[in-house]
Amino acid sequence: MTAATSLIPGLDAIVKRGDPRRRGEIARAIADLYFQDPARLGPELIDLFDNLLIDLVPHAELGSRVDLAERFSRLNNAPPHLVNQLARENEIMVAGPVLRRSPVLDDAALVEIARLKGQGHLLAMTERPVLPAVVTDVLVERGDRDVVRRAAGNAGAVFSPASYSELIKRSAQDGVLTLKIGQRSDLSGEHLKQLLDGTLDVIRRRLSTVVNPVRQVEIKRAMAAIEEAALPPGPRRDFSAAQRTVLTLHREGHLGESALLGFAKAHKYEESIASLSAMAGIRISILDRLIAGDRYDPILILGRVLNLGWPTVRALILLWYGPNRTPADADLEAARMNFARLMPTTAERVVNFWRNRQTI
Repeated sequence: MTAATSLIPGLDAIVKRGDPRRRGEIARAIADLYFQDPARLGPELIDLFDNLLIDLVPHAELGSRVDLAERFSRLNNAPPHLVNQLARENEIMVAGPVLRRSPVLDDAALVEIARLKGQGHLLAMTERPVLPAVVTDVLVERGDRDVVRRAAGNAGAVFSPASYSELIKRSAQDGVLTLKIGQRSDLSGEHLKQLLDGTLDVIRRRLSTVVNPVRQVEIKRAMAAIEEAALPPGPRRDFSAAQRTVLTLHREGHLGESALLGFAKAHKYEESIASLSAMAGIRISILDRLIAGDRYDPILILGRVLNLGWPTVRALILLWYGPNRTPADADLEAARMNFARLMPTTAERVVNFWRNRQTI
């Protein structure tokens, strides 16, 4: 019991022996005095009210404590000890309002509460208009899925590099978290690459539709860097001249199967890939990696979708083998039969997947 209780006759008895309703009534009455003109209260009066209320409020019924927590959470000069007391209550209906918005709670108090209390208290903190890194470090360390999602979606939250890395690690198994992180204005280019590198294609596509145009450009650049890093070591092909050639053919209306067949027969790899890229709507870097792989199946799939004739598909397969290798007749016949049996709908689904990879 504080010395302040002796200033009001009978208050000591009410606190010690009064029923919860009576204690709640006294607490509300004192609080009402505080709320009459809180802006004019000086430090000494605030301290007096603080000492009175911290004795009364813990003994009041739940409804009274909830009401007082809501009202005091909105004041810049609320009694500091009372606010800290309310924030530490196990009952989240009481602690929640002050944890969400009270400006009286300092960072040290928030960190202490975040380390000691449960997920409900952490979730309430994520709604604060400003969350410094010392607080979000604990939220990311201890928070469950809902806490981490809410913190990542808070524009006023600041994350340390270590916490950002942990968020991105957790986002690998959480598409909602990926979307929230991807929309943050403080997301660095390196963290964006980390985020996209561990994300499913469907989430990448979704992310590209919800971010602003600037972030869309950043996503495309990051994906290009990721794909470049995934390429095997060795010299990179230069498709710039081939692209200019194909663009000229397209403008003149001459880009089609005949031109593609000519490039393939002449073993002009870059021009053949650039032509297929333009005709199928698949980015060159992706198409190059597909056709330069261990199997020529992508050629069969593209041929079916583009409705190419077998002579053109055969020429592309020979291009895949290269000028120094000659496939057996039986191998070419097996390829022809596989091409004939390939369902257009199946090929279209695969090509659509390849096409979608360039939009993220």
